[in-house]
Amino acid sequence: MKIAIVSGKDEGPTMLNAFDNALYDAGIGDVNLIKVSSMLEANTEVIPLTKLKLGSMVNCVLSEITSDNPGDIITAVVAVAIGEELGCVVEASGINENKEDLIKKAESMVKYMMEKRNVEIKELIVEEITHTVENIGSVIASVVYLDY
Repeated sequence: MKIAIVSGKDEGPTMLNAFDNALYDAGIGDVNLIKVSSMLEANTEVIPLTKLKLGSMVNCVLSEITSDNPGDIITAVVAVAIGEELGCVVEASGINENKEDLIKKAESMVKYMMEKRNVEIKELIVEEITHTVENIGSVIASVVYLDY
């Protein structure tokens, strides 16, 4: 299995437009996203995002937060743990929360999931994005499942 880990942020005239713009900033705004749970195949490989077919159906784990309160600090995080038997993904997000605390929370959750399954972590990757809302802002962090 191959995955890409992406993130994006942007503003927009409405909450939906801000979210759409953040998806576009991350490179996944022109596809239909299908939210999936948090499991990866054994020895999953992380690669850069490839060109996705416009309008295609794409599986992903998505962390997102949108705010229309100027000055809010919004953060989205995904944490990926890859093992030889399988892997796990978690997401976390928050408004006006310490980004380091959100990162630690995501790391702790994904480590617990792997420990619960008795799978040793070979690789741990965290993607975080933070934005200070100007008018209406959105951030997303995502693990995109690629067809290969």
